[in-house]
Amino acid sequence: MKETGKISVNSDNLMPIIKKWLYSDRDIFIRELVSNGVDAIQKYKKLVQMGSAQEQENYKVIVTCNKDASTLTFKDNGIGMSKEEVEKYINQVAFSGAADFLEKYEDAGNTIIGHFGLGFYSAFMVADKVTINTKSYTDAIAVLWESDGSDEYTISDSDKTDTGTEITLYLNEESKEFSENFSVLSVLNKYCGFMPVDIILTGNNEDKPINETNPLWLKKPNEVTEEEYKEFYHKVFTDFNDPLFWIHLNVDYPFNLKGIIYFPKLTQNPDSIQGQIKLFNNQVFVADNIKEVIPEFLMLLKGVIDCPDMPLNVSRSFLQNDRTVMQISNHITKKIADRLVNMAKNENETYEKYWDDINVFIKYGCLRDQKFDERLKDYIIYKTSDDAYITLEKYLENQEDKKVYYTSDKFQQASYIDMLKNANKTVVVLDGMLDIPFMQHIEMQNAPVRFARCDAELVDNNETQNHLFDMLCEYTKKQIGENVEIKAQKISAQIPAILLLDEFSRRMDEAQKYYGMLNAGGNLKYTLVLNTDNTLIQTINKMEESDKKESSIKYVYDLARLNNGTLSPEDVAKFIEHSANLLEKSL
Repeated sequence: MKETGKISVNSDNLMPIIKKWLYSDRDIFIRELVSNGVDAIQKYKKLVQMGSAQEQENYKVIVTCNKDASTLTFKDNGIGMSKEEVEKYINQVAFSGAADFLEKYEDAGNTIIGHFGLGFYSAFMVADKVTINTKSYTDAIAVLWESDGSDEYTISDSDKTDTGTEITLYLNEESKEFSENFSVLSVLNKYCGFMPVDIILTGNNEDKPINETNPLWLKKPNEVTEEEYKEFYHKVFTDFNDPLFWIHLNVDYPFNLKGIIYFPKLTQNPDSIQGQIKLFNNQVFVADNIKEVIPEFLMLLKGVIDCPDMPLNVSRSFLQNDRTVMQISNHITKKIADRLVNMAKNENETYEKYWDDINVFIKYGCLRDQKFDERLKDYIIYKTSDDAYITLEKYLENQEDKKVYYTSDKFQQASYIDMLKNANKTVVVLDGMLDIPFMQHIEMQNAPVRFARCDAELVDNNETQNHLFDMLCEYTKKQIGENVEIKAQKISAQIPAILLLDEFSRRMDEAQKYYGMLNAGGNLKYTLVLNTDNTLIQTINKMEESDKKESSIKYVYDLARLNNGTLSPEDVAKFIEHSANLLEKSL
């Protein structure tokens, strides 16, 4: 007997509601229909445990593509549905629920992070017609349900004999790609790669399951080998490099949280780091990098987080204020901080070995997360120009002026570093994009500590301005014609002059460049120090004004600029030409 009914909905047409989701998550329907099949199987297993149903072999969800017929079928051997259940869960809940769902989350500013609520009717995102052929585990007669997505459906008896549900999508013209195995396989791998029931794509890899039903993160840490951790990392993140180390999360109370966080090799530029934290719910992939759940600075890392307690089908603004979400986020941060602190305390050599790779993550975390900063601030180390490692406390032990001297390029600034070493000063290497804001962060926490780049000032120089060279300073100022202060002092290096750049003005300039200000570079304060202990400077000081003196002092200035790295490519070309001319005249 075949019946025809009319679905009660508040909209004249279901399609506008469904197609609201078509352009953002067009492939989400596959996850929804496979998840429904998995859920039906798990319910059946529960009935078996209770003695209310008979055990079956090979529980599985089978996905079948038919390119010729332009169909996509999802079949499970789960609990199935009776006619009454189809009318309750499909006709009354699914279709009328679509309108309620849309109305509840209509706010355009709130992006839905999980679409589990879409359920069955997400099929109409891609299908002109959908059929459900289902048989309950009870003695109820099998049912065939059919709809084209309008407000009408047909329901009739079916000749299906095996328990479970088979859903067939007759794909619309824009969605024919989902009738081909390669398209469906990529979506299954994305969303269903770790579901707890075998997922089989017909015709793929000899019909072997595409998923791992017992993923690594559900195992106890002591049950997993190092090679298994690495193999999982390579497979999930397609990264051919081994991770540095990892943290296995396993929490049952006060919330359920499982996961593995990996520390990959990082670069100094956070913008170039392709971190990825995958969020799962009961082994079903939800989304990547949900910053309401995962603290922003952890996005530099790679990992999987499975949170069955995570509320789904909610707006991001809800997540930001959800107490459970806050607890989960704080716990993840704490576990990572604890792992790093433990390494710094008990595995110091390993900590130093990894520092070049993980310091950008730690610094970013300290800048972005106060609790993380409080835990790690005493375990920040600095790499010296001699490739050793030192804490801030150790560095400042014999530093009365509370200054930390650093280099942003130990090759370009080698002569400045040598001068500091001659003055018994240690130079640390801070050459990353985060280092300027991080230095300012450390200075605010540890006043009166100040960082000064190695070319910012002369150190331990008791020499004052030598007035015998005052006339030369005035002459040099006139010839250079730039906003550069000129001094004449003894320098503890065999160079005629050195160019210094004020630390504060340089930081201001770099901040202006970062924010795209037009006057960047206009406020740099340079000081040219003529070395009164140098024979060349002494000779120039005795010379009468002439073309030769002018040429010589400009050459000294260019040497200082070359040493400081401030010569432009055009200036370098002129400098080479000038050097050749001077050499020619001396021959």
